[in-house]
Amino acid sequence: MSTTSARSLTALRIAIGCLFLIFAQYKVFGMQFTRGGGFQHWINVFLQGGAYPFMVPVLRGFVLPHATLIAFLVAYGELAIGLALVFGILVRPASVCGMVYMLALLFSSNYPGTNAPVWQYFGASLDHSVLALCFGAFALTNPEELWSIVSLRRRSLMGDNRGA
Repeated sequence: MSTTSARSLTALRIAIGCLFLIFAQYKVFGMQFTRGGGFQHWINVFLQGGAYPFMVPVLRGFVLPHATLIAFLVAYGELAIGLALVFGILVRPASVCGMVYMLALLFSSNYPGTNAPVWQYFGASLDHSVLALCFGAFALTNPEELWSIVSLRRRSLMGDNRGA
């Protein structure tokens, strides 16, 4: 990968990682989302008109009955994704998880309605589809090549080998 491309992808990786750390911090360090009904509130909002029809039974029959457990999974999952992207550790697995998470959110909350033109499906999904595409790019490339714990360790080991 060219240096400019690698730097751009790395900057995007770190920026999205910071975004996920922002998303995670209030969920992990506060009680409202995980134990105060915040997660359930959003699932009910999605059920009132944002969920794709095939997701409604999943949200009602599986997600809501296990809401507290899934709320913690969401909170700590966002934290793990953010840390992985910022530090460049396990970027591919974190990106696959991030992509699955974004698609789950897209299908849970971005349904434009049955009579919507095709372009509205894409327009309604921008808040999740753009991040899903970024995660796809991270999963298919080598975004930890620069500015990561992995690259720092590699350089450190190479430096140790030269001195021996």
